[in-house]
Amino acid sequence: MFPILELKGTAFERGRQHGELARARVERSLANYRNLFGHAGLEWEQAQAIAGRFAPAVRELDAGIYEEIEGIAAGSGRKTSEILALNARTEILPPTFPEKASPQWLAAMRNGADLGECTAIAVSPGCSAEGSTLLAQNWDWLGAQRECLVLLRATTAANCYLTLTEAGMVAKIGLNSRGFGVCLNILRSRDDGLNPGVPVHVVLRKLLGCAEVAEAERLLKRLKYASSSNILCADAKGGSASFEISPVAIGVLRQSDGTLCHTNHFLVTAAQRAAVGLPASLSSESRLARAQALARGRVKHDLDSVKALLRDQTDGLLSICRKPDPAMPECARVESVASVVMELARGVMHVAPDVPSRCQYQAVALQAQAAVH
Repeated sequence: MFPILELKGTAFERGRQHGELARARVERSLANYRNLFGHAGLEWEQAQAIAGRFAPAVRELDAGIYEEIEGIAAGSGRKTSEILALNARTEILPPTFPEKASPQWLAAMRNGADLGECTAIAVSPGCSAEGSTLLAQNWDWLGAQRECLVLLRATTAANCYLTLTEAGMVAKIGLNSRGFGVCLNILRSRDDGLNPGVPVHVVLRKLLGCAEVAEAERLLKRLKYASSSNILCADAKGGSASFEISPVAIGVLRQSDGTLCHTNHFLVTAAQRAAVGLPASLSSESRLARAQALARGRVKHDLDSVKALLRDQTDGLLSICRKPDPAMPECARVESVASVVMELARGVMHVAPDVPSRCQYQAVALQAQAAVH
């Protein structure tokens, strides 16, 4: 299982604890992204300079989150600009990544590399065997990043939250003590990077203070974004929505049959003015179709059925459950780095710390002392 970091105190103190407790993993994360930016034609100093452009937007959204970033830097012994580059890594990578590809990446592209990431699903109480909201996803990314993952269990003045994220980053997939949760699917648009905005991982951290989907929608609709993503939100009251954010618009998808699935392409016309075309090898559309078929194939879902959906391997190496392709160079080897199923009302996150078909899910409670049955 990934390390669970208990974070308390002021925003800076929580960040400092994160940096100190996960120092080795922060170092790995920095090394991995330094290499990744290099494969995309960006020197590490360039990446940090680009990251600096996002600092005003982060401070304007929430000065406390910027203090968390400063605290992570202090605790890990790194520069704030480096930690900011981690938290803005989605925005720093070019929309047509890898745009200025290294020879290794070019070879991977010729061999049909699929850089699509993540399959997410929300299940409403009416479609749940337990009568409660489930929110889940596989996080698909470069396999080397698995060694950098941590679980942050944080107590703030407003609430508590639990998030699975990359060491040095303030949030990713998570839930809070108010019964609200978030998942993430990266999208790509040619409008990405043209204007300043709030980095999506900072947005996720801010959303972990919300109580319900309606509150999240109000927040998301007032922000400006530098890159595109889909944020699938749900709450314990039964609300759920998928928010396709981009620099030009925000599209909203809502449940129609008790479940809501999303992968890595735009589904709302308003948000996809300049979507990057899907290469023939990209699995996003087939993964979405398979997830929707599995979701609609049951009248009621439970933990086991959602885990089974996330473990589906019917399309080989391009399945919902992504095994690494040994034919690809390691730098381009995308796989299901981890998998998560969240029970929002109970405040429990079930985490598979590997490709979910080859490991068991382990329950982690939002409250450190809570027993999980």
